[in-house]
Amino acid sequence: VQLQASGGGLVQPGGSLRLSCTASGFSLDPYGIAWFRRAPGKEREAVLCITEDADTTYYLDSVEGRFTISRDNAKNTVYLQMNRLKPEDTAVYYCTTAGHWGQGTQVTVSS
Repeated sequence: VQLQASGGGLVQPGGSLRLSCTASGFSLDPYGIAWFRRAPGKEREAVLCITEDADTTYYLDSVEGRFTISRDNAKNTVYLQMNRLKPEDTAVYYCTTAGHWGQGTQVTVSS
């Protein structure tokens, strides 16, 4: 049973990245999935989540309108599309569901 987060990297301010969170060993179908992030020197914070019915809840006002979460149950994967990235979005991003956490993927927004 594993969650694999990927897609992070270095991007300039205003750029975009798409993170993926793929489950193995269990089906994501019945579960909501959330993305958290931990910025350097800060506590981990919830970013947004998607329900089993594909409804989105934002936990950070700063990402609403820039970040979009979606799911592809056929691929057992959830995506986090991040647009108009800002330096303050720099963090390790984690996905979590059903008591499992992915290993995190680093997103760095810098010129």
